[in-house]
Amino acid sequence: MKDKALARSKAKRITARTIVYVFALLVAVAAFYPFFVMIISATHDNYNIVAKVNVLPGDKLAENYARLTQNIDLYRGVFNSLLLAVAGTLIQNYFTAMAAYAFSKFEFKGKNALFGVVMVAMMLPGQLGIIGFYKEIQALNLLNKYFTLLVPSIANCFAVFFYKQYLDGGLPNELLEAAIMDGCKELSIFHKIVLPLMVPALVTQGVMTFIGSWNSYLTPLIVLNDKKKMTLPLMIATVRDSTHADYGAQYVGMLVSVIPMVIVFCMASRVIMEKISIGAAVKG
Repeated sequence: MKDKALARSKAKRITARTIVYVFALLVAVAAFYPFFVMIISATHDNYNIVAKVNVLPGDKLAENYARLTQNIDLYRGVFNSLLLAVAGTLIQNYFTAMAAYAFSKFEFKGKNALFGVVMVAMMLPGQLGIIGFYKEIQALNLLNKYFTLLVPSIANCFAVFFYKQYLDGGLPNELLEAAIMDGCKELSIFHKIVLPLMVPALVTQGVMTFIGSWNSYLTPLIVLNDKKKMTLPLMIATVRDSTHADYGAQYVGMLVSVIPMVIVFCMASRVIMEKISIGAAVKG
């Protein structure tokens, strides 16, 4: 009887594990499929992209790349996007981490009400204020400036919420009290204690911020009108042949635009795993 019970238990575990693996495989296939379509389409001409379902790679990659570089300054677009993404990520991470630290460890009048405002603002879609945003920057003569794209990134409500939750559970009050007893000023505590302890959270949110800024289309479309200042997604959208959109060249541009995001994600994953391992070893 015991052997039969063990056999049934083992069979249930194998069945459950098989279901989990099959589900994970389906999710992985669904997630990879758009990238597969992008890679395959980048090797075909416009007719095959529009008229057929392509499974095998074609031989038009070099031609598509040549047309892409003829239509736009590809490397200028990469530089513009990289500049905005890196600067926006650094600015947002620093100031939202500072705000989250204040909400987490300071007691002041109206704290809960202000954090409630942050939570409500986090639930509102950004597109609601796009008309008012445009009228405001137009009145302030801030169109076609990178400054206009960087400053709003400071006020990221989700980042403030995410960092506050991390600090609530990951930063002991005793550590801050010890630093104050040793004579540390608030900015010194923030820079030398708080930020180093927040590295896993900063990297995680930083990756999301970088990807969001790199792929941003609507706001740069409204703010920028000088082609030399356009980000890579805007430049790719302008690629056309004599009569219509050049899909082959656009897919090559999208393929190029994915490469920095993959590099950033791989580097960030390594940093996160290293910090988690160090934290586990210290706790142990």
